[in-house]
Amino acid sequence: MSYIITIGIYLTVLFSVGALLAFRVKSQEDFMVAGRKLTAPILVGTLLATWIGSGDIFSVSDLSYHHGYSSLIGSAGGWIGIIVVYFIAGRVREFGQFTVPDILEVRYNKWARLLATITTIIAYVTIVSYQFRGGGWVLNIISDGKIPINIAMMVVAIFVVLYTLTAGMLSVAYLDVINGIMIITGVFISIPFLIKNVGGFNYITANVTPRAHPMLGNMSFIQAMGYFVPTLLLALGNGNMYQRFFSAKNVNEAKKSVIGWVIGVIFIGVALQSLAVIGSSYFKNLSINESGKIILLVAHQGVPLIVGCVLIAAIVAIIISTANSFLLVPATNVMRDIYQRFINPDISDKMIVLLSRLVVIVLGMMAYSLMQFFPRILDAAYAAYTVYGAGLTPALIATFFWKRATPYAGVASILTGMTLTIIWELIRKIQGEFLFGVPAVYPALIGSLLCLIIISLIQEPPEKEKWEPFFGRSSK
Repeated sequence: MSYIITIGIYLTVLFSVGALLAFRVKSQEDFMVAGRKLTAPILVGTLLATWIGSGDIFSVSDLSYHHGYSSLIGSAGGWIGIIVVYFIAGRVREFGQFTVPDILEVRYNKWARLLATITTIIAYVTIVSYQFRGGGWVLNIISDGKIPINIAMMVVAIFVVLYTLTAGMLSVAYLDVINGIMIITGVFISIPFLIKNVGGFNYITANVTPRAHPMLGNMSFIQAMGYFVPTLLLALGNGNMYQRFFSAKNVNEAKKSVIGWVIGVIFIGVALQSLAVIGSSYFKNLSINESGKIILLVAHQGVPLIVGCVLIAAIVAIIISTANSFLLVPATNVMRDIYQRFINPDISDKMIVLLSRLVVIVLGMMAYSLMQFFPRILDAAYAAYTVYGAGLTPALIATFFWKRATPYAGVASILTGMTLTIIWELIRKIQGEFLFGVPAVYPALIGSLLCLIIISLIQEPPEKEKWEPFFGRSSK
């Protein structure tokens, strides 16, 4: 009961603050990019709370349970991607728009914008779907099964949708600071208590899941890269990140935020994986579909009650902050990049805010329906990372680093990466394994890159006005 009360109080505080912030939303800029007023400390909090999500709580912990600290291979892809992002953060803010498709239309054409929007919707709705599943697991476990899993997932879905449509980026960004503090507190205070509870370092060393290889754990090199590459690509092209840079007060605040972000992500990522690795020595022989719940089991049964309550609150903070961020971005894309761009360019700010809230509801319903396609969060996470990373990231990164990329090449790159990922995942769903045993990221990324490079090289170079906005003052 203590866990339920803790979550109830925490979510009530979040929703109340979000409802108050809703009165400050007056325009499209307020709802989508927080009025472009965010400073570095606020940006660090919201970037951190958004990046550390159910993927870390459930999918990375799943890997950690089976492979020990070798699972850091997957996380390291994100860390490297964020470091690269430092060199483009200022240019993104200088560009001063709202979404990633805004960037791609200027750099390529309107079809790149449309395909990028479709890709983002597919990937981000998938990510939101497993936040709902993870949140449902939390409520089901801490209630000792009294809240059925289907009801629990529905409750989480309803809360996330209502929370997101209150004040948009205003509520997401400022409340993510609270979530970030809760995440850091809950995760780091739990580790010493867990070590003591399981019996100390000697017991842990003797009882963790055996590993076949000191670096790769029980993975092959191809499998390990299948986790590393999608995470790297998602970090480089993450629409949440770009939308937050657009929300920054100025270029310097955007760049400074990346430094705090990468430091926080590394420390929290290692700490979460430590909980999973240590927990694997205590909660042994979990099935493939249960191992992703290891950190929940640690919070519920592996640490003292008061510490467990704080850790549970941190887990809920992680799920909620990620879910609302990944719900807000595609809602923004639908309104900004489809409706306003192609259907009603003269729509008023007031109507944009209203319709954006309706889109949040529709996308939330889609995410809830999608949960049945991916029973295992690990599979859903890396499918989403791949469809976005292989479909969007090559063309997006070329925007800032390769002047030679042409409009047709950008469009072909996005379409090829997205299509191959979807085909590979559908085949996997039908036959139970990847085609030829090869993860989707390999054919999708190779196809995307080949289209981008070959088509660009055989066409005439793009005109200067296509690439000049992305090689501006902050790049010098």
